Formats: sequence, structure tokens, C-alpha cells
Amino acid sequence: MLYEKIVEQLLQEMKDGRRRPGDKLPSIREGAEVFGCSRNTVIRAYAELEQKHRIYVMPQSGYYVAHRRQGKEEARGSEEVRDIIDFVWAGPDRSAMPYRDFQHCMNEAIERYREDMFTYSEAQGLASLQFQLARHLRDLQVFTVPERIYVVTGSQQALHLLVGLPFPNGKRNIVVEQPVHAGMIESLRGYGGEVHGIWYEEGGVDLERLEALFRDGDIKFFYTVSRLHNPTGYSHTNEARKRIVELAQRYDVYIIEDDYLGDLDGDTRNDPMFAYDPSGRVIYVKSFSKVMLPGLRLGLAVLPDGLREEFLRAKAAADVHSPLLTQGALEVFLESGMFAAHIGRMREIYRRKAVLLQEAYRKYLPPGTAYTVSYSGFYTTLGLPAPLRAQAVADYLVQRGVLVDSIQHMYLPEFRQDGVLRLSVSQVDEGLIEPGIRAIGDGIRELLRQRTEVRFVERGVIQE
Repeated sequence: MLYEKIVEQLLQEMKDGRRRPGDKLPSIREGAEVFGCSRNTVIRAYAELEQKHRIYVMPQSGYYVAHRRQGKEEARGSEEVRDIIDFVWAGPDRSAMPYRDFQHCMNEAIERYREDMFTYSEAQGLASLQFQLARHLRDLQVFTVPERIYVVTGSQQALHLLVGLPFPNGKRNIVVEQPVHAGMIESLRGYGGEVHGIWYEEGGVDLERLEALFRDGDIKFFYTVSRLHNPTGYSHTNEARKRIVELAQRYDVYIIEDDYLGDLDGDTRNDPMFAYDPSGRVIYVKSFSKVMLPGLRLGLAVLPDGLREEFLRAKAAADVHSPLLTQGALEVFLESGMFAAHIGRMREIYRRKAVLLQEAYRKYLPPGTAYTVSYSGFYTTLGLPAPLRAQAVADYLVQRGVLVDSIQHMYLPEFRQDGVLRLSVSQVDEGLIEPGIRAIGDGIRELLRQRTEVRFVERGVIQE
């Protein structure tokens, strides 16, 4: 087929050195002209190469050739190929994932539920998994009964469904922190009510502004990542969490607390908002993607009884129920103690990476560059010196073998900023963190120098 010929041609060009790591591929439209085919054929060819990890895509930028570690035979006689240091992808550390352990759990789940796989399961999830999840949540200071736990196909599904559901308070508007992860922005796109933003800065949100919104804004719910926020890495203090819950109780507002990284917070003194009101005012949502396997696609929501029927109806319409086999495997993983041991290892790995990142920031970033202090190992943001723009810096750094992410798409329109980058070290080798940040610092300095020279030329200070 034609797309296979395109794949073969591009792979050969990479092998021959005609396309090197970091080189940009033709856009979909340009590729259709170059290869003499339809755009769909180019899309299929690029998807095949991306699946083989030979190319990667940068949002709003394009497709680029990725580095691939060569085998001994293939590497003989070839030039050394540099690594791409990827601060964009924020999945769990591949080298620390419990593949073999989870394979055992999958096999056990097949045996345990071999008869159940031939029928549809309960929309709310396996009762035995709900029991294990309730036990697990106690370690996170979330005390609830299994009957209030709803298994979802990734926490994003729960958020997406909750956005569209009517709430018992009869209100229709929403408040979200700014910035907020792109998945929530997409779920809010086209929402019929008003969506208000509130800045999430070091130390939390402006509680006076939040109270005014709760009091006057007909607010259905406030969405918050109360610890290890995406993209900033910030966390609310316990005092702020408690105050926000009090405001929600006073003004009849629900809180959706997204605790997607709660397992990585090793400080047992940090309480979720749910701990201050377990009656149902706080809806607790959690994911297993960031700490285990993103392909598992399982999460949970702890819901009040008043949302039960509407949520189950929407859940059934979305996917009937979450996959039974992966539910069973997660049940075994929790039940056996494998999850607790795994989380202990992950906390150590991410904490070590986060410390290295903060040290590199202090050492290599030029004056005028702001950065958030976070030790989750997942997200931090860089505020660039004026007049640099995030997407332009990201595009420039690709040429230096470093991938970073602009967060323009994580803002509501009226809050949008174009001078902020997000970085994650969750999948970056420890030995590449320092050289990666050094390259970012050098790139920022170079772009500032270029802008200064251009400005001087425009003013007639420098003449050709």
C-alpha cells in the first residue's frame, strides 16, 4: 500500500542520514504534494512512524524525526546520534514500570473472571475492586464506603461526564483554576454555562475572589487540583483547603478535587479537601495513569448519592462499563501489596529527579526567567523573560535536541499568556536533566541576544 512505501522511504532516509534527529518533516499538506498522495495517506504513514517511535509530534509545530538507539551492528560506521531530551511527555518513568508484576495480575484476573468476561459488568465497577479502592484511599486520607466509589475509564472520563451533568444545587456555572490541564479545557469547550477562571499561583488562589464567585456567580462546582497541580506543580496549603471547603458549604457550591498525583505526595501531613467534608460536598477524582500504566485507563470518582443516577446513565452511554479485565488486574495489584511497594519506589525516583531539576534551574537559567518550585517530578513551569514567546522558544529548542511545551492551550481565552513553558522530568533520564536545562538556558540567552541585535539594528545603532 502507498502509505507503507512512504514509511519505507522515510525510514531509509533516516538510516542514510538524510533525515536526522530533530529534522522537521513536511506538513500533512506538504507531504501530500511531495509523495503524490492524499492527506489521509500521509496521516496514516506518520501515525505508523510515530507508533514505531521514529518520529514525534509537537502540538502547533509539526512532525520531527526522533532519536532511536541503535543496535551494535546498525551503529557500526555511523556517526553518533544525539539524544532528544523530552521534557514534554509526562507519563510515568518507563524504566520503573511494574510490567512483570502487572502481567502476573492480568493473568490472575483472567483466571478469576474468566466466566464474567462473557457478560457485561456493572456500570459502577467491580464490587471487589471498589472494596480494594476504599482500602487504598484510606492511605490518602479519603475515608469512604465502597458503594460511593465509581470506577471510570481514566479520571478524564469522570471530569468530562461531570461537566455536563446537572448538580443537586441546581446551578449552572463553573470555576476552574488558571492555568488548567488541556483535557479540562477541552471538556469545557462549548459548555452551555459560564466558565470563570481564577489564578492558581504560589500559595494558592485568591480566596476573596473565590468567595465573590461562589456568592454571586451561580456556581455549580469549582474544579481544583489541590496538590501537585498540572501544569505549575503548586499545592494548596491545608489551611487553604479547609477554607475553600468552608466557602463551598456556605454558598452551596460543589468541589471537584482532582487528586491525580496524590499517591506521590509523601508528606502525610497534607490532607485532601475531601477530608474536610466527606459528606458529598467534595467530589474526589483520582487517576492511576501517572503512577502506573497510562494504557490501563482506570480511575475513580467518589460521588454523593444525589449524582448517582445521572452519573451512571451518562457512564453507560459513554462506554457501558470500564474494561473488566483491567479492573480485575488492578484489584489483584492492590490486594497483593504490589501497588504499595511500587508507589514507594516511584516516590523516591520522582523526588530525586525533581531535586536535580531545581538544582539545574538555579544553575543554568538566565536572570529574568521564573520557575515554579515543585518536587512532584512531574510538572513545573518556566516564565520566560520578555519579550520571548513560548512557542517560538519551543520551536528553537527542538533544533538543540530539547522538547518543551508551551501552555497557551491551558488557559481560558481571557487568561491566556504566551510566555510560559511546561516541563516534566518524569520520563527524562537523570543524567539528561542537567544538560537539558543547560541547553534551555543557553537557548533563552541566544534568543534574547538575537532580539537585542534586531532591536539595535531597527534603531540604527548597528549598520551593515
